[in-house]
Amino acid sequence: MISIANQKGGVGKTTTSINLGGALAELGYRVLCIDMDPQANLTVGLGISLSDVHRSMANVLAEDRVPLDEIVRPTEMAGLSVAPATLELASTEVELFTAIGREMVFRDALDGWVERQFDVVIIDCPPTLGLLTINALVASSRVIIPVQTQYYAIKGLTALIKVINTIKLKLNHDLEILGLLATFFDGRTVLAREMLENLRELGDHRVFNTMIKQTVKLGEAPLTGKPVTEYATNSAAARAFRELAREVVELG
Repeated sequence: MISIANQKGGVGKTTTSINLGGALAELGYRVLCIDMDPQANLTVGLGISLSDVHRSMANVLAEDRVPLDEIVRPTEMAGLSVAPATLELASTEVELFTAIGREMVFRDALDGWVERQFDVVIIDCPPTLGLLTINALVASSRVIIPVQTQYYAIKGLTALIKVINTIKLKLNHDLEILGLLATFFDGRTVLAREMLENLRELGDHRVFNTMIKQTVKLGEAPLTGKPVTEYATNSAAARAFRELAREVVELG
């Protein structure tokens, strides 16, 4: 189970979740993408109309606990399923503050069913370090941190890594940072190259060899409700996410 997390918005978490999921499904894995962000961009980006979503992750995490298998739905891509979110998830997070064992609610909801049905689970976290992200990290064994190769994006990393280390120490001993993923990388600029170097020097964390560049096709894909590997199968963006999927598989 892999969380895609960074408390900074606009770093490519949802883009990474959708397209890594698509690339892994293309390799033959049974993949579930779970939307833990009330903005529901992953849900929409995988072709689900929010007007059709009557039960979502908000109901799974709410006090009356709808089973996860009742909300999961297939996408248009074979092997790729989604657990949708809606804006209601924001109020569910507020409710979680008073729940007993509030950091473990999501892990308890998984209840072994997910492991039996899917080979890989990818969780798209919201751009905060609130209870939804903490619940995702407590349930995960791996974290991928997408980082824009910009000064402020890298500066905020230390806070996230500190939270991950605390969760590992106190709540989930299995949690590991799988790697830092450079996103929106533009190798033509000196700043991007310098920031990438800074990223590689930041502690002892792995930086993926794959770098995700901002391309037109990558921006268009969510509008079609498909991963870029399906929408523009021969594009540079599709190739990049296939490379990332191979790295993830190799790292286990």
